[in-house]
Amino acid sequence: MTKTSVLSGFYKLPPKERLALVAEFANLTPEEKHQLEQSSALSLEVGDHMVENFIGVFPEPMGVAVNFQINNKDYLIPMATEEPSVIAAASYAAKMVRDGGGFYTSSTAPVMIGQIQVAKLKNVNDAYTTVLAAKDELLKKANAQDPILNSFGGGAKDLDAKIIKTTLGPMLIVELYVDCRDAMGANAVNTMAEAIAPLIEELTGGQVYLRIISNLATRRLAKAWCVVPKEVLGGEAVVEGIAYASAFAAADPYRGATHNKGALNGIIAVILATGNDHRAIEAGAHAYAALNGSYTSLSRWTKNSQGDLEGIIELPMAVGLIGGAVKTHPIAKIAMKILGVKSANEFAEVLAAVGLAQNLGALRALASEGIQRGHMSLHARNIAVTAGAQGSQIDVVVEQMVRERKIRVDYAKELLEGLNKKLSP
Repeated sequence: MTKTSVLSGFYKLPPKERLALVAEFANLTPEEKHQLEQSSALSLEVGDHMVENFIGVFPEPMGVAVNFQINNKDYLIPMATEEPSVIAAASYAAKMVRDGGGFYTSSTAPVMIGQIQVAKLKNVNDAYTTVLAAKDELLKKANAQDPILNSFGGGAKDLDAKIIKTTLGPMLIVELYVDCRDAMGANAVNTMAEAIAPLIEELTGGQVYLRIISNLATRRLAKAWCVVPKEVLGGEAVVEGIAYASAFAAADPYRGATHNKGALNGIIAVILATGNDHRAIEAGAHAYAALNGSYTSLSRWTKNSQGDLEGIIELPMAVGLIGGAVKTHPIAKIAMKILGVKSANEFAEVLAAVGLAQNLGALRALASEGIQRGHMSLHARNIAVTAGAQGSQIDVVVEQMVRERKIRVDYAKELLEGLNKKLSP
């Protein structure tokens, strides 16, 4: 039976029924279902081995985005986020994209860059030439550090160097290109960079300082694109509104930063759910957006000749299926099982599609009803709970705040006091 991510009325179901559908989709075991139902499946023992000075657990709400079709395959997308409307917006956008044939994606090989900084050189140009002449020897030394990675087809594949000008004089930066296969790769790359550092010092007569991975993974890119029929967006006026918003973001860094944050809302939620490094992803994305000297948007939206909307996004995506918390955190392992990806490349491509969907959801709201309308009721629930509303009171307070367009804690408390007075004898 073909699996589908189209789960009609999913958001209306109680959590246990939603979990039952997800469990069927992902073939979760009873134990995995039970772990998801706990307020924290992370034991004190496991947590103490994950971070220093461990004292407890900070849970994040985790849900799934539905409707995703990527390269003709259906996915449920696990997302951990505290921000209201992120999961709903991704699901709604994926449904609109599905009407246009779904998302399509591509990615480059999972190559990360390790950098070795060489300073105090008598002649930086001579050092540059010497290092490149010794490329084969340096690659051999690097690959000797990780025979297992080599056995899977990964390892150090190339080496280059560049001369940079700094406030402390010219420096030679040697760059090692490592295919990390299904790992994010920081440990492997850093180990290789450290291993070849003494040989680089010997070759150049300089002093090596930093030997570390770069999070600007320009050789590890993921791309997603889609076509969205104008009818499902609300007509050509909405298509034009999104295209103009995209042009604004491409030209202005103040708008571009928020535009990109919208895409990262979705990507980072998946990264958190799966135990990957969200700091590396965010750093790489924003650096990539500024790579040409000025900050710009990571995605582009245009109106095609048929009047439909076309979107594309490309960004570095250094993610892994192994290593770190991915195989340690029990919920991260379950999230990966729900996602069902089989390689780091597939994972990266799914994330690019999620980012494009999240971006579309935000832009459609901005170009049509405004961002607040779709966000309002979900935000109002948080405000109602903060004000002290419980159970059925929450819906009553939320409905009134949204109707009055007064989403404030003080007004929620006022409404709650009125409810309590009505109920008091």
